Amino acid sequence: MIIAVVWVVLQSWLLQIPGDLLSQIFSAVFIIMLFISMFYGQRLQLHIWLKEIEGSLYKLKYIRDEGRRIAIDAIKEIGKPQADPTPRVDRFLEYFTISPQSLDPVGIVWKLEHILDVRDERFKDEVKLLAPSADETQVNNLENTLEAAMALNYIYKVIRHYFLLGKKTLSLYVIMQIQMILPLVMREAEAYASALKAFAYGQPIGDGVGALVAAKLMHGYPIRKVPKDCVVATVPIEGRTAYVIKAEGPGGNVGKPGDAIKAIIEENEGKIANIIMIDAALKLEGEEIGDVADGVGAAIGGPGVDQFKIEETILKYRIPINAVIIKEDIGDAVSPMRREIFEAADKAIERIKQLILERTKEGDKVIICGVGNTIGIGQ
Repeated sequence: MIIAVVWVVLQSWLLQIPGDLLSQIFSAVFIIMLFISMFYGQRLQLHIWLKEIEGSLYKLKYIRDEGRRIAIDAIKEIGKPQADPTPRVDRFLEYFTISPQSLDPVGIVWKLEHILDVRDERFKDEVKLLAPSADETQVNNLENTLEAAMALNYIYKVIRHYFLLGKKTLSLYVIMQIQMILPLVMREAEAYASALKAFAYGQPIGDGVGALVAAKLMHGYPIRKVPKDCVVATVPIEGRTAYVIKAEGPGGNVGKPGDAIKAIIEENEGKIANIIMIDAALKLEGEEIGDVADGVGAAIGGPGVDQFKIEETILKYRIPINAVIIKEDIGDAVSPMRREIFEAADKAIERIKQLILERTKEGDKVIICGVGNTIGIGQ
């Protein structure tokens, strides 16, 4: 009965639309679609976005599971544990770090440093328990591998959280924000995924280009250790004495360049004419990978503790500081080092020599510090 009534109404309505029958049907379909989009358009768009997010979530889960598998296989192969390491790896992937309270910001850098030191020691102890046969270099590499797997696990869980929250509440703003940032999140996840094998097998990564520059400069000269987890070599460059610093390799390690630079400055009673820091830096879209640029300031990433120490020390002795950066994108930073980035190390060395000639006098002392993860890069 209802269908018959609707059919009669539709027929009478179609007769009021000018043109032949086909045109009337197209016009009717268009008007119906217009009405549906007016009343249900937003809901339809939400479901389309949710489907897109769900598809990416499946991909993230696959990447996360692959990361976990690679980490477990590397531990079994390198560490040769007596028992299955899987439950302990799963527990490691859920570790978290609570930042120090910042309501009173005085002294927060030292509190943050302490928390990071505790975290680093805890991770190393866990890796030694997981992989008892691993040497110090392999422990550092496995720690980096597990941290990459942990980052993938965290990314997957955060996106899953907001996907389920958006699905439950059908909130336009929650779903829209995830959909908008998803391409950037996927790029970051794929970068960590490609980093896993590099970390597991000790291959140099793009972030290590600063350490590579320092390694090239100090090659063939005696080295000594400086606090903490860094090495320094005294190298003559253009008639100046250069203290070249990098993290101790070839294990996955970034060291504490802030402490190392401070130690060398204190050894020389502040008589340092210039400091030059070299690091990888994120490029803007349109810039070439491996472009070299220079400027001023402490070129170092991370939580900011080392940058704070360097700035405090150079302020005390009024030492000028210059920076040379090598540009790459986030995927290159944690992926096996590309040829363009490897070749950029020689361009950076030329720029450093130019800076030394322009900014110092013959007989001066300078500090050259190559910053970055030194995995796969020896001294």
